[in-house]
Amino acid sequence: MPKIMKLSSLRNYSEVLEEVQSGAPVYLTKNGEGAYSILDISEYESLKQSLWQRLFAELAEAVQVAEAFGWIDEKKANDFLAREGLPEAI
Repeated sequence: MPKIMKLSSLRNYSEVLEEVQSGAPVYLTKNGEGAYSILDISEYESLKQSLWQRLFAELAEAVQVAEAFGWIDEKKANDFLAREGLPEAI
């Protein structure tokens, strides 16, 4: 379960860091609003790895769809993005 502490708690940062455990981050608030989180390094690495895995899985799925239904050229992609109000592809 996460711990919620005021940002001013960092004056005694060693006490704050002692509260950080795997699966139990510390959330720091500023003016009553969430501002920062402190994660255990192993939890951070695990989160980062799972995000990369998800990204590559989504990219692989996009390639499968494109190969099944056909690829579109850059102009068609940019036209679609413009219609949707999104920035142009790189």
